[in-house]
Amino acid sequence: MSTTARLVDLITRCRAEDNFDPLVEAIPYAHFLGVRCQREADGSLLFVLPARQDNIGNPTLPALHGGAIGGFMEHAAIVHLLATMGTPRMPKTIDLSIDYLRAGHYRDCHASCTVTRQGRRVANVMISCWQENRDEPIAHARAHFLLADPDAPATVEGARG
Repeated sequence: MSTTARLVDLITRCRAEDNFDPLVEAIPYAHFLGVRCQREADGSLLFVLPARQDNIGNPTLPALHGGAIGGFMEHAAIVHLLATMGTPRMPKTIDLSIDYLRAGHYRDCHASCTVTRQGRRVANVMISCWQENRDEPIAHARAHFLLADPDAPATVEGARG
């Protein structure tokens, strides 16, 4: 079975069961961080980064490592795209810009994503991350993804052959 067929099969099963945790588990770094996915009352996806000792960056406060928060937000955007786009294609990060607004204390983090634009080849996603109060985010991010077909041969635009 091709990579595309496996991806489509996994996403189809996740959509049918309305459970995207198996998709998160299939992404090694998201699994390492402990990322979980659940539905909010309005039907949108909510991502959770549970408080774990492995994600501490400053043990004095204690505060979460900025890289763990950034990785969590990037993976939330990837899973959100895979869960919501019509024909699933593997999002490849082009650019990720994070604004850290306040310290991430040693407690669960939550993230929600909004697709601001999705074309055939590129998608733009806004990610908001908070802890206890959605109105007091600890970070905001903007991500741009190339929507690549995993089975397509690698090409360089403009190359002559």
